[in-house]
Parts: sequence; structure tokens; C-alpha cells
Amino acid sequence: MAISVFDLFRMGIGPSSSHTVGPMRAARDFVLSLGEAPVTRVDVTLRGSLAATGKGHGTDRAVVMGLLGEAPETLNPDGIDARLQALDSGAPLDLPNGQAVAFSMHEHITWDDTCLPFHPNALQLVALSGEREVACNTYYSLGGGFYIDQAQADAGDVGEDASSLRYPFDTAAELLTQCRAHGLSISQLMLENEKAWRDKASIHRELLTIWTAMRESINNGLHARGHLPGGLNVRRRAYELHQRLLHPAENERLIVSTFSAMDWVNLFALAVNEENAAGRRMVTAPTNGAAGIVPAVLAYYLKFEPDATDSDVVNFLLTAGAVGILCKKNASISGAEVGCQGEVGSACAMAAAGLAEVLGGTPAQVENAAEIGLEHNLGLTCDPIGGLVQVPCIERNAIASVKAINAARMALNGDGEHFVSLDKVIRTMRDTGRDMQDKYKETSKGGLAVNAIEC
Repeated sequence: MAISVFDLFRMGIGPSSSHTVGPMRAARDFVLSLGEAPVTRVDVTLRGSLAATGKGHGTDRAVVMGLLGEAPETLNPDGIDARLQALDSGAPLDLPNGQAVAFSMHEHITWDDTCLPFHPNALQLVALSGEREVACNTYYSLGGGFYIDQAQADAGDVGEDASSLRYPFDTAAELLTQCRAHGLSISQLMLENEKAWRDKASIHRELLTIWTAMRESINNGLHARGHLPGGLNVRRRAYELHQRLLHPAENERLIVSTFSAMDWVNLFALAVNEENAAGRRMVTAPTNGAAGIVPAVLAYYLKFEPDATDSDVVNFLLTAGAVGILCKKNASISGAEVGCQGEVGSACAMAAAGLAEVLGGTPAQVENAAEIGLEHNLGLTCDPIGGLVQVPCIERNAIASVKAINAARMALNGDGEHFVSLDKVIRTMRDTGRDMQDKYKETSKGGLAVNAIEC
């Protein structure tokens, strides 16, 4: 199973890779598969976690955009509301094949929180001509924007890429063995593997494009004010914190000086995840719910390392990608499948590894950094209040970003030898996710999602 770094770092929109990006891509795939077949109606059923938290995650909106032929990589989020309002006013749904069909989000989208056996994130689509079924399919959103259809699920095909990699690995142990055998750092090994899909110049260029998008998400979050949509009335904090760091009051100067680096890391993560919660342009890293951690830690490195270069950005993202691939292959990056340990935990491990790499860590130290980052997120539940990717998600990214930096520092202060391997921690994450009750896995039926509601 070959996974590219660019499978983990995808352009999209907020607030969720599994509930927004994946369903939009699946819906688009469905309507494009119709070809010129005559269609008069499209029915949508959201199942499992997509139904339980889909309202807060904007799943219905994302699916409609997909039916209109939009892709999350290129969709302008500013135009979504107007297009949905037009549908509400009786405008037809314009399919990519040129046909216009009547569609109402209230009549043609069904919410059913019963989970299907294969995966809790399921989307069922049916196209009809009159009462005759033209096409139907079920899609499963696996987290991080990945999705497969029913035929792939039945065949046990989870969207595998059969590309041949120069240095294949399925476990961290195999990754370290390959690094030792060939005298490579993790980023160097990943660069060679990425050449299965792109040449070196394209890899560098596209990774820097990814970083540019991440940086823009940070900058946009630093300048946005007001409250986030969805009904919780959560106030954006990044702008005010930014101004405070730029212009500290006299009695704050010592505190700002002492904790400056940590405050900046918090700021970067808050900025990204507030943008995500607002449904703005994002990069999954490896998911939207955890999208602030990798860019926050990378931005921290670039801000406080005067000799940082574009090559550091590339090496950071390649190394982070290696850890994300291990988490996806051997456990999950889906909050609906294993809880938030699979999202924030994986992202924390990725960021810790990337930072350890660019700070000169050996492959063993990088693996140790990832292990520390993930180990101390084990058991983390996914219980968003109101089904919105806001509380506790936004602050959780900031906390995990600081934790990733600490994990990297701890690993670099050692020699790479440690008691529990990254493979064992990833396996533990998988097992913990299986044992975790469904109410703690992105259903908003337990934890903070119910205990924080005010009557």
C-alpha cells in the first residue's frame, strides 16, 4: 500500500476532512460517473457519524457542492452560501453533465445515525429518472479526505496505490532499517519514495505550495475577527493574541518575553483552526480537525531559527508525512474510527518528527520524537460540542503543538534508545480506538459534547 505525502497534505476547506472534504469528493465522483444518463432526482443518505455530527461539520453543504461538480481543492468557500440559498429558493441542481434537477436539502437529504458495518462515515447516493433507479453507490469517508466506494469496501480495497517505492516500509522498524541500510535520513528516504509519482523539482515545488497554503491559513486567521458560525458563539482569539504579542503592555513585557515562543506556537495553531472552523481554505495535516499542529510547529521553527531555508520546509513535511503514513497504515487518522487520538495524536507525532528532523535528529531520534508525541495522546476522545469543530478542537491543536515541540526536544536530548517503540504506540492507538465507546468517536453523544451543554 503506497501512500504519498501529498495524500496526507491535501488542499480543501473546513471544517472537517472526513465530514466535509471526503463527502464532497465522493459526491462529485458519483455525479461524474453518471455520464449522460438521464436523471431527474438525486437522493442522499448520511449514515453513522456523518449523520450524528454532519450538521455541525457542514456535511450536507459539502455533498451539495460535490453534486454540483465542485472539488474541495478548487472550491471558493465565499460562494457556498449564495449557491445554497439559490437552491432553497427553488433553483435547480445543475449536474456536471448539464442536466438540471429539482433538489431540496430538506427533502432529498436523509440523516440516519445508524452505522454501516464497514465504517462509521458512510454516504449513500441514488440517482433516479422518474421512479427508475439510474445509479446508486455507497461511499465511506476514511479520514483525511480519503474515501472508497462499496465495491472497494467489499473487495477489501481501501484505496491502495500499487506504485513501486524505492524504499518501501510498512512499519517504523522497517523505516529505520531502510535508513540504516542506505545511510539516509527519513526525509531523504521519503524524497526517493515520492519520486514514484513526481520528479525532485516537482516534489520540492509542490511541498512549498502546501506550505504557502498553510502559511496563508495562519495569516488569514491572524487578521479575522468576530465569532465562529454554528451557534456556539465562540469568539475568535487569534487576532487579539497576535496584537498582544506585537504590542505588549508594560506590565506584560516580562511574561511575553519569558513565554514568547510558546505563545507564538499557540497563536499559529489557534489561527489555523479558527479558519478551519469557519469553513475556510485549509490543508489537511493529516485531517482538518488537527490541521493546526503541523503548520504551527513549522511556523515556530521558521520564526525562531534564523538560518531556516526552503529545504527545511521540504524535509519537515516529508518526515511528518512518513509518520502520518505509518499512523494511517497501521491504525487510523479518523476521529469517527479511533477518536481524536487518531487526528490530534497523529498530527502531534508528525509535527514532533518533522521538528526533530530539521533540528538534526538521527532517524532513531526522529522516531522517538514521534513516539513521545503520540504516546501522550493515547485515549484522546473525539467529543465536539454541538458537532462543531470548535470546542475542544481549536485549543486542543494549540496544546498538541506545544507538546510536539517538547517531544522533539526530549528525543533530541536522548540517543534514540527508548522503552516503547512507535510501532507499539500506533498499535495501541488502534486497539484503544476499537475498545472506545462510539459516543466518544465523533458522534457528539458523550464526553464534553453532552456534559458542557447548558440547559
